[in-house]
Amino acid sequence: KGISINGTSPGPLLRLREGEHVTINVTNTLDVDTSLHWHGIILEADMDGVPGISFDGIAPGETYTYNFTANQSGTYWYHGHSALQEQEGVFAPIIIEPAEPDPFEYDREHVIILADWLNESPYKALANLKKRSNYYNYNRRTVFDLWRDWTNAEGSEKTEVIEERLAWGRMRMDPTDIVDITGYTFLVNGKTPEDNWSGLFEPGEKVRLRFINAAAMTYFDVKIPGLKMTVVQADGQNIEPVSVDEFPIAIAETFDVIVEPEAGQSYTIFAAAKDRSGYARGTLSETPGAEAEIPDLGPRPELTMAAMGEGHGDHGALAESGGADMSSEAHTGHGDMSSIDPGRKVLSYTDLRALTPYSDRRAPEREVELRLTGNMERYFWSINDVKFGDAGPLEFNYGERVRITFKNETMMEHPMHLHGLWMDLVNGEGDMAPRKHTITIGPGETISADVSVDATGSW
Repeated sequence: KGISINGTSPGPLLRLREGEHVTINVTNTLDVDTSLHWHGIILEADMDGVPGISFDGIAPGETYTYNFTANQSGTYWYHGHSALQEQEGVFAPIIIEPAEPDPFEYDREHVIILADWLNESPYKALANLKKRSNYYNYNRRTVFDLWRDWTNAEGSEKTEVIEERLAWGRMRMDPTDIVDITGYTFLVNGKTPEDNWSGLFEPGEKVRLRFINAAAMTYFDVKIPGLKMTVVQADGQNIEPVSVDEFPIAIAETFDVIVEPEAGQSYTIFAAAKDRSGYARGTLSETPGAEAEIPDLGPRPELTMAAMGEGHGDHGALAESGGADMSSEAHTGHGDMSSIDPGRKVLSYTDLRALTPYSDRRAPEREVELRLTGNMERYFWSINDVKFGDAGPLEFNYGERVRITFKNETMMEHPMHLHGLWMDLVNGEGDMAPRKHTITIGPGETISADVSVDATGSW
């Protein structure tokens, strides 16, 4: 069973215009409380849609009226913020047209919402993870794998094989533990790979693709074989255009790209799940129902001990088979896999540069460190070792400039999103640093962002 907005999942596209006032009435016809959060939208705290923080939620049978002014432009999305309703289907796109024309040209556009669907109840899935955190890891190593590795090793390598297996055992983790759940069906605009969502183009057109990752659990690597993609926006913000063959997209991020398909050709939009357990796909073509070749998923990545620090902190790296290092020394935010295939360009956070500088570029007055922590055995996640239910508020002063440093001490990627405030990613670009509403922090990685505290209230 799923939950829809106006009968569909994804829900209806909200197309707004920068500067216009918006009134949205949300009626709850469920038998449980609900809510909608406007992800990345600048508004008053009581319009943010987070039960227990900014409002009480929407009770069964009630209507809540959201009012805000669209003070920005770009590609965004909205989703449920009650229980696990987002995973049940409560999500949809928002496009806010700019008051002035975009600084790039295109002839038509398509919204591409990536999502993951689980055929069992997400509440049952969470209960399974609470019982055993590797419940869905169908690829975990067995004693037979250990025997194979030990047999193939020579000399001192045999000892290293045993020591590495013991280290994983002490952490109660497995190198194949890339995601918490496998068994998803991956969707493009609600369509399965077999359904093959189709987007049309005319010969000679420049096509804008607005990618939104509305998945509950899945990071995707996106490519369109045979087409270069020019990335022009990240999280709704204009960036200096960068030409890529592939880009990773974290949960809740958005990227806008321009492509120029050739006449007579069809192209597969291919979004591989990061753990390579499956893919979402659609087709760009001149005729409805056309198909193009579906590329190979490629090797399944595994976690490696190579970049692990002491203890349970600062550890973990992803590696493709072949030993490519994706530790924090090798990338910032997104793994730049171009070292594996020198002819291919994969987007990295280091490539993001604002098109124009933002108004507030003051040096931060203070720094706040947020350690991303958790307990896989009990399956809960925390900040500075404190669960959300036990955590007090992080207090900022209106008007100050704060540096937030996220230090990931887990072996999972975590997409971090501040409600009500934007983050200027510290990626070496200085005054041209990109502004984002969501930043992903890789295993063992540390990333900083500078924040102008320009909104009051509880977020």
